Amino acid sequence: MNDMNNEGRAFGWDDEFTNEQQEFVLLPEGDYPFEVTGMERARFEGSANLPPCSMAKLTLRIYGGAKGDTTVTDRLFLHTKTQGLLGAFFESIGQCKRGETFRPRWNEVVGAKGICKLGIHDYVKKDGTNGQSNEVSRFLPPPEPKAAPSQGWTQGAF
Repeated sequence: MNDMNNEGRAFGWDDEFTNEQQEFVLLPEGDYPFEVTGMERARFEGSANLPPCSMAKLTLRIYGGAKGDTTVTDRLFLHTKTQGLLGAFFESIGQCKRGETFRPRWNEVVGAKGICKLGIHDYVKKDGTNGQSNEVSRFLPPPEPKAAPSQGWTQGAF
């Protein structure tokens, strides 16, 4: 059963389902390609550091190559205090360049690809034991295109 987003769906009492168990993959810190597989528009109720504002909850598929893939949830807060983080995300997926004024094309976010720096988040589970999960440390700009070697004439070459 393939669902359109990674959040899944609730089963009904009479639904059929498959006995699938996903392996949890914790990737080491580093730079990884990602794809946005889901986005939910939500509301952030505020904290000591950030007032209430809209937010985008992103589901990212992180491609770890031979190490495996993992899924990470990240939140983008739509506030002037987080403008640099918003810009870094949209630069990473190719919607803008650094220093540009732009209007996000939210309808193009799901399916967009980029590169992020992944970190490890330590936390305490509900049962009191320690756990770790991956988190996005920052979004990275796309790599610069490599210039093709020039094949014209070179001054002084005979």
